[in-house]
Amino acid sequence: MSGRAPYGLVAVTCAVIMVVLGVLVSGEGLSGPDELAVKWVERSFGPDTVLLRLLVLPTEAYVLIPVAVLAVLCLIGGRRLEAVLTIVGPLVAILANTWVLKPLFDRWKYTYLAYPSGHTVALVAVLTVLVLLARPGVATAVIATVGAVVLCGVTIGMIGLGYHYLTDVVGGTLFAVATVCATWVLLTWAARRRAPVPSDG
Repeated sequence: MSGRAPYGLVAVTCAVIMVVLGVLVSGEGLSGPDELAVKWVERSFGPDTVLLRLLVLPTEAYVLIPVAVLAVLCLIGGRRLEAVLTIVGPLVAILANTWVLKPLFDRWKYTYLAYPSGHTVALVAVLTVLVLLARPGVATAVIATVGAVVLCGVTIGMIGLGYHYLTDVVGGTLFAVATVCATWVLLTWAARRRAPVPSDG
């Protein structure tokens, strides 16, 4: 993984869209796309089914276990920068979402703040790390494809069970991608600043 510009552009673009979307849906109430999504899921899957509960399993706390495993593998392989990314990227995303963004946008679902979706942030942050650390080519494409399918299933499950609105999931996805990409940009920049400069003498 080299070059900061593409990841920086992705981070800024995702962050801007997330903020705009958050402003549009802040407060209480459903937006048009959210209403349509709820009706479609209820009509297609019914309320509170076993399938819906299975679909949301990837958002549980143990989704972060692969992060710890990946960090250990990176350290064993001498990839310290990548090891830091696997821990710091998801951690920053989760904490910033919980303590900053949710209170800031103040969107409520029943009795809790919903935008951006914390479950989604945790899942997508891990998936983004995996995509960034994968070898370019088939591995990246496979991880991205499987991740997209899992995220679609999670979205259906959380809407059907009433955990989140569609826009909460979209906002969580955007913020997770933005945070992990921005973290990688900062880490690589800092590493280059610390790298010794060859002597001309």
